[in-house]
Order: sequence, then C-alpha cells, then structure tokens
Amino acid sequence: MPATRMRRKPRTRIRAMIIPRMIMAIMMIITIIMTSIATTIITTTITPMLMTTSEPAPADAGSGMNADEAAALYRLMTWLSPSFPVGAFSYSSGIEWAVEAGDITDAASLRDWLAAMLTDGSGFCDAVFLAQAHRAATARVDSELREIAELAAAFVPSRERQLETTTQGRAFIEIARTAWAGEDLDRMVAACGGVIVYPVAVGLVSAAHAIPVAPTMHAFLHALVSNWISAGARLVPLGQTDSQRILASLEDEVVLTAKRALEASLDDLGSATFRADLASLLHETQYTRLFRS
Repeated sequence: MPATRMRRKPRTRIRAMIIPRMIMAIMMIITIIMTSIATTIITTTITPMLMTTSEPAPADAGSGMNADEAAALYRLMTWLSPSFPVGAFSYSSGIEWAVEAGDITDAASLRDWLAAMLTDGSGFCDAVFLAQAHRAATARVDSELREIAELAAAFVPSRERQLETTTQGRAFIEIARTAWAGEDLDRMVAACGGVIVYPVAVGLVSAAHAIPVAPTMHAFLHALVSNWISAGARLVPLGQTDSQRILASLEDEVVLTAKRALEASLDDLGSATFRADLASLLHETQYTRLFRS
C-alpha cells in the first residue's frame, strides 16, 4: 500500500500544475476572440461614418483637385470650347460692320474695340445676367429666374443680336440636355417660361450641374472674347500670332469684368458702347456679309 501511494503522488502534482495552465490558456483565447469581435464591430460601424462625413478623396493627389472639381473643369472646357456646336463662329456681334466702316483696321484697333465691348458693353451685361441666373437657379427661386430671363431677352439692342444670343442659347441648352441630362435643368428651363438667351443658358446649365458661378463666369468671358477675336481675325484680316497677342492683352479686362459682374446686381446693368450698338443695327443693311450679325 505505501508503494502504491508513492506512485500516485506525482500524478496528483502534475494535474495540479496542468489544470491552472489550461484554464489560463482558455481565458487568453476567449480574450483574443472577444477583442477581435470588438475590433470588427468598430471597423464596420465607425469607419463608414468617418468616410461619409469627411471631404471627398482627391482624384489625383498631385493635381490639387477632387473628383467633382475635375468633372466641373472638364464640362466647362467642353461647353465653352469653340468646337461646341452652338454656331458661335457665324456671328460677329457687329464687328463686321465696324471693319467695313473703318473703325477696326488692325490688331490695335480691334483690341480697343473689344476691350470696350467687354468692360462697358454687352460683355459686362451678359456676365451679370449669367451670374444672376446661376444664383436664382441654384436657390430655386423660379419667379426671380423668370424675371431675369425676360429682362436678358429684352436687353438686346438689335434684331440680329437677338437672333445671335437666342439661337446660341437654345442650341446650348438642347445639346447640354441631350449629353448631360438632368431633372434640375428641365425644371429651370420650364421656370424661365420663354426665350432663353445665351448667358442665361450657360448660367442654368452650370447651376444644374452644381458648377460654381466664378469659374463658369471666367470660362464664359474667355469664350466670348475668343469668338470676337476669331471674327475680327477673319475680317481685318489678322494672323494667328496677332490674335493670340490680343487675347493675352485682354486677360486683365476679363478678370476685372468677371469680378465686377459677380459683385453686381441687376441695377448695375448698363452699356456705354453706343458705336458697337449702332454697328449691330447697321449690319442688317450691309450689302455683302460674311456673318449673321
């Protein structure tokens, strides 16, 4: 009997050592599992909240633009490109008569004529209408949008200029609606209730696509001046280098006109370019014409 008891004692000691270690191991495993579950819950619930409330990820870390800004730039470059089919190349805004009358004879006189049209004539007025239409459309104030559209259509000084701006406005909306459809644009067009001139059309389309008014304004004025220069270059005529020099020299006027128009109200509308307005009127009776206005 003593010998048998001596053999059992080591087994009892071994069990006494193993059981606590097993219990500790099991507790560690349970702790690891619970920690993993908690981490998974935090990751799946909190992380999406952070992602939805943070700023949009940039499309290209080196470009400085996020995806929305890149899309806006792409659309503005498309809509206000000379290749966008609104028929702008067929209008001169009275420049054709000014060339025939001798008011415009070279690059310098063309530059001065365009600077006046931009800062004190139709360029500034169109820019104001664009800004006001964009803001009314963005704010969804339909009654105000209708008043702006009606005033812009009535503000054109001649029949040919009326044809120019309404034809381009209609084409701009139709093409933009076909390629970049949106319910907001249809609602805005319906709110205008009638004829939509070109600057108002640009304001509506850019507002419908949530493109800010400031870049839209600069792109619009650049396209407007570029079309005027293109008409003058064919009429004087001028070379491509002179055309680019004129465009470069008008950069400050474009920037300042955009700033004035963005800060202006409808009460600030007005034109002091009487000779340019007469040119658009007298163009109707020219014997030979290359342009429709």
